[in-house]
Amino acid sequence: MYARITARALARAVPSKAVKATPALTTSAKAFSTSMLSMNTAPKKDRVKVNFPGALDSHFSQVLEIREKMEPIDTFRVMDTDGKLLDSSLEPDVTEDFAVKIYKDMLTLNAMDLILYEAQRQGRISFYMTNAGEEAYIGSAAALDPEDEIFGQYREAGTLLYRGFTLDQFMNQCYSNELDLGKGRQMPVHFGSKALHFQTISSPLATQLPQAAGAAYAIKRSGRKNCVMCYFGEGAASEGDFHAALNIASTTSAPVIFFCRNNGFAISTPANEQYKGDGIASRGVGYGMHTIRVDGNDVWAVYKATQEARKIAVELNRPVLIEAMTYRVGHHSTSDDSSAYRSKKEVEDWKRNDNPIVRMRKWLENKGWWDEAKETSHKSQQRTAVLKSFAAAEKRKKPAVSEMFNDVYDKLTPNLIEQKRELEELIKKYPEHYDTSNYAKEK
Repeated sequence: MYARITARALARAVPSKAVKATPALTTSAKAFSTSMLSMNTAPKKDRVKVNFPGALDSHFSQVLEIREKMEPIDTFRVMDTDGKLLDSSLEPDVTEDFAVKIYKDMLTLNAMDLILYEAQRQGRISFYMTNAGEEAYIGSAAALDPEDEIFGQYREAGTLLYRGFTLDQFMNQCYSNELDLGKGRQMPVHFGSKALHFQTISSPLATQLPQAAGAAYAIKRSGRKNCVMCYFGEGAASEGDFHAALNIASTTSAPVIFFCRNNGFAISTPANEQYKGDGIASRGVGYGMHTIRVDGNDVWAVYKATQEARKIAVELNRPVLIEAMTYRVGHHSTSDDSSAYRSKKEVEDWKRNDNPIVRMRKWLENKGWWDEAKETSHKSQQRTAVLKSFAAAEKRKKPAVSEMFNDVYDKLTPNLIEQKRELEELIKKYPEHYDTSNYAKEK
C-alpha cells in the first residue's frame, strides 16, 4: 500500500512542452526560436549529462526549451463529499474508537470556536481565530507520534486538542489568567505545551518555519526516531522565511513535514492575487523535496498523506511538503471581515457542499459507528463542558505581577532586579493607581 500511495500521491514534476516564441519577439528572433524548438533530439539515454555542480541531473540538448509551468500536481483524495470511499483499497485501517475520537475532537473544536468567538465580540477576551472549514487537519495530528515536535501558526488548536490539551488549558490561555501555561504573556490562541511537544506560537508570520527546520536537524543529529511537523498557511509561503526553511531542510536532509493549509485567502487576499504557478506544492518540487497535495477537507486523505510523509521524514531523514487544499469558512480572525473580499453566498455554498465535519460524520454513519442520538448527546455534553471551563477561566485572577520579570533569563539580571524593585515601590506608593487585587498573590 505504501508504494501504491506514494506513486499516486507524491508530486512528480513532469516536463512541459517547449513553449513557442511569443508575438513580442522580432521576426529574426521568431525564426531562431522556431528553428531551435523544432529540432529533434536523441533519446535521453543517448544524451550527455551535464557536469556543472549546480544541476547534475540535467542533460545537454540542442533544443532551446523555455518553460513557463510544469504539469499540475494532482490532489489526493480518499472519500467524496458524501463520505463514500472512492477506492476500496484506501479503506482506513482504524478502530471505531480511533475514528470516533477524531470526529469528537472536530465537534469539540467547533463548539469551543463558537463560544470564544462570541466572547471576543462581547469584549471578554481580546482576540480569537476560528478553525471553521479546516477541521480535517486533525487527521494529520492523528498520524503523528506523540513525541513528534509541532510548530504551529494560528489555526492548530485541533492538534493540541487531539494530544490531550484540556478545555481548561485552552480557556486559561485565552483569558491569560494565573493558570495559563504562558503566564499571561501571549495573545489568545498563542498556545504552547512542553508536555505535549507543541512549541508556543509566535505572532510574526512564518517565523516557525526556519525554527522547525533547525529543530528537525537537531532531532536527526540526536538519533531520535521522530520528526517535526510545521503548520502554516499559504499566505506565510509568501514570506522569505518559507523559502529559507525549505532550502535549509532540503540541503540538510532534515526530518520535517511542512504542512501548508491552503485555505484560499491568507488574511484577506485571494490565492490568485497572492501567487502564480501551481499552488504551493510545486515549490516543494523546486526545492528537491518529496511533495504531496491532498484534499484538506478529507480527514482520511490528510491522515494517509501524513502517515506516508512521516515515514519519509523518519525512515529516510528527508523533508516533505504537504499542501492541504481547503477553504476558510470563517473570518481570518476577530480583526477581519471576510465579506469585504468574498461573497457570503460563496461561503455558504462551501459550508453546505464540502464541510469536513459533515463528510466525516457521513463516513462514520456509513460504518455504523455514529448516529443522530450520539451526535445530539455529544454536542450537548461538549457545549456544557466548554461553557463550564469558560466560566471558570473568566473568574480566575491574572498571574502575579512579578511574573513579568521571570523566565527572561535563568536568573534575574541586576537591571531586572532594579526594575522589579521600582515597580514594587510604585505600587506601594500609589495603590489607587496600581490596583493589584485582580492579580494572584506573590509566591
